[in-house]
Amino acid sequence: MAYLYPGDRSLDYFPCRYGTSRVLFRGPRRNLDRPYVVALGGTETYGKFVPEPYPALIEAATGLCMVNLGYVNAGIDLYLKDPDVLDTAARARLAVVQIMGAQNLTNRFYTVHPRRNDRFLHASPLLRHIYRDVDFTEFSFTRHMLGALQAVSVDRFEVLAEELRAAWVSRMKCLLASLPCKTLLLWVASAPPPSPGRRSGLTHDPLLVDAEMIAVLRAHAAHYVEVVAPPAALLSAQDGSAIAPDCACAAQGLPGPAVHRLIADQLGPELLRLF
Repeated sequence: MAYLYPGDRSLDYFPCRYGTSRVLFRGPRRNLDRPYVVALGGTETYGKFVPEPYPALIEAATGLCMVNLGYVNAGIDLYLKDPDVLDTAARARLAVVQIMGAQNLTNRFYTVHPRRNDRFLHASPLLRHIYRDVDFTEFSFTRHMLGALQAVSVDRFEVLAEELRAAWVSRMKCLLASLPCKTLLLWVASAPPPSPGRRSGLTHDPLLVDAEMIAVLRAHAAHYVEVVAPPAALLSAQDGSAIAPDCACAAQGLPGPAVHRLIADQLGPELLRLF
């Protein structure tokens, strides 16, 4: 059995690579010699703790070859900065692009790890100037850092948040432009996209992404699907999810098997229509 993440002792993710990329995606590995649909996204698309993520369910229901390029805590940079991964995505006949948070990408204020995009590497001189009272060596993860910076100064944090939003929209446009195939944008969250507001909340994923940002991107995609997961459909040990006791905290708030079935039910007909 191949366990990609510590604590997932009851679930085999069949980790695999495409091309010469060092990134391990969820398998089994698909044959890329036949026409396929690619799914790009974060933890939700990867399907952590879920025996059958939505790409697998869609493949079983429609017969479409689904290549799952979802990656835990992925940001847009994972795809734009890995030529082999981007090539795999670009050769698809159709691409599902999950809307990921704006925190996990390199920007004018800080740099993230090229593969593990949730990992904070270092702050730029500009961010250090804005937050002279903060020791950035204390941070390893982007979400932890953003929460701490917001707690220090809400007003200063808004400067950073606006940069992240602008960088996210620009990077998403670049990703969609890099895919010559038709693209379908996918929103998966516990609530619909929020309206733009002056203050930035850090409690709901996708972080710092609002309805106005998505509206800008919809002009660059063939279709948009919004899946809102009710609280009862989130992960639990009773719903068929593979959650080890020491992973209960990490699993909190992630979509369970019922949500993946809902996503598959909504996406399947659209993918058949666009394919």
